[in-house]
Amino acid sequence: MSALNPPSPALRFALLTLAALTCVPNIAPMTAAGELPAIVSRQRAEKKSFTDAEIVDGFLKTAFGAEYHLAGRVDRIRKFDGPVRVFAETDRADRKAQLAKVVADIGTRVQHLDIAMIDTAEAANVRVKLVRDRDLYRTITSFYGAEKARDIRTSLDPQCLSGFRKNDNFEIEHSDVILTVDVSDFTFLDCAYEELLQALGPINDTASVPWTMFNDNVSMGYFDVYDQYILNLLYDPRIKPGMTVLEVRSVLPEVLTDVRAWVKRVNDLKE
Repeated sequence: MSALNPPSPALRFALLTLAALTCVPNIAPMTAAGELPAIVSRQRAEKKSFTDAEIVDGFLKTAFGAEYHLAGRVDRIRKFDGPVRVFAETDRADRKAQLAKVVADIGTRVQHLDIAMIDTAEAANVRVKLVRDRDLYRTITSFYGAEKARDIRTSLDPQCLSGFRKNDNFEIEHSDVILTVDVSDFTFLDCAYEELLQALGPINDTASVPWTMFNDNVSMGYFDVYDQYILNLLYDPRIKPGMTVLEVRSVLPEVLTDVRAWVKRVNDLKE
């Protein structure tokens, strides 16, 4: 599907998530995300210790359901069931480089996820279109049509969004992400992490979990520990596409034990 052409009914996105982010003042460009003051301050204050119940609650609330539902059932696990290859459509080399670092970081921190950037759109199953803010609404219209674009615009004031289509087995076949480039580094990174991660499956935003970036009231700008738990649970091989809540609950205890060990090791947690 071309990012500039409306999807046909057969290729229509099953789900859509929107991040209505508040603009923050522009920050001088940094070579690494961790050098941004807005990110450093959040990392210092980040909560890193969670009970099993807190982790499971956030996982179930984000992995099931959908913030903006276009078509298809949302009561099953949705995830890629194979390698994820990301293509960026942009003429901004700086933003593409930042996006590549985000993708690499996600790949490092999610144990059973094979994700990487790729140079050809045809071989990609995640396409990221980077646009100027003034072109965002036009791009949304090209993706979803005028009627749904109007609904999106009146419901939220998004600076970034993502959606995916899945097959009958609830395997994600393709995701599209739209990011704006003419924003602060913090806002760009915050959007990139949230939308790329949600394009992998946990597409339901929730205001009831205060530690996740999948909460419109939370801005992170990096891949926080709590969301690493969510993505590692989702991409554990024992959590399969199409599983119901009851089926997931039956395997979560043993999966969570292994996920805790991985997240502790990759983040050098002391607990």
